[in-house]
Amino acid sequence: MNIKRIDLHNHTYLCNHADGEMEDYVKRAIELGINIFGFSEHAPMKNFEDEYRLVLDKKDFYQNSVLELKDKYKDKIEILLGYEVDFIDGDYLLDEILEAPVDYLIGSVHYLDKWGFDNPEFIGEYSKRDIDKIWEEYFLALKKMANCGKFDIVGHLDLMKVFNFLPKKEMKELCFEALKEIKKGDMTIELNSSGFRKAPKEQYPSVTILKLAFELGIGITFGSDAHQVSQVGLYYEDVVRVAKNIGYTEAFSFKKREKIKYNF
Repeated sequence: MNIKRIDLHNHTYLCNHADGEMEDYVKRAIELGINIFGFSEHAPMKNFEDEYRLVLDKKDFYQNSVLELKDKYKDKIEILLGYEVDFIDGDYLLDEILEAPVDYLIGSVHYLDKWGFDNPEFIGEYSKRDIDKIWEEYFLALKKMANCGKFDIVGHLDLMKVFNFLPKKEMKELCFEALKEIKKGDMTIELNSSGFRKAPKEQYPSVTILKLAFELGIGITFGSDAHQVSQVGLYYEDVVRVAKNIGYTEAFSFKKREKIKYNF
């Protein structure tokens, strides 16, 4: 196996809350020596509209744009096509996305019911709820997401810490059932470096969760969660160091929904 630098979680201006031209993201990845770079735009949803995602009418444009870049830069970098899909319990997933000809789908939980808990606009909701119950609901949603069998990667597994509202309960107790379901579903978890850019000042998920994932034999991948060109590959060395300290030596990429293992 070759050693590869992998970054599978990156957005575009098409989600309406990111900046920069897609080609500039690719050029930055090449500058940083990233070997495998994935676009994973926020996917459109059914029966759930907000201004933070790709609209369905732009789906073909997005996919074709990624494929054009893939071909243009094929001699310099491997570009992959993906989506980051919000999982909300209910009838929200679009067949057009789940059946799209992509390399991978990231499943993420950004909402509890319709509360966007990682959105600063709605941070006041935390003061109205019991923090342990919020975390329990979050990991239950992750468990259901893993159980549905529709995704390849778990996005930013402990995103609920985004504003540093941490549970009183032991994290191992809260996350264990979700991790078991992730393992059962043969899903990969990402080490998402965007947590370093935000209040937690660490990757998603925490070392505590990653150690448990390692013990369970759950594989990993890497993602910047870049919403600006300057965020591509940011803190990559930090998340690699965390992974190696825990014992990981291999990471996964994907091609047409099939796992490919590399050293890192």
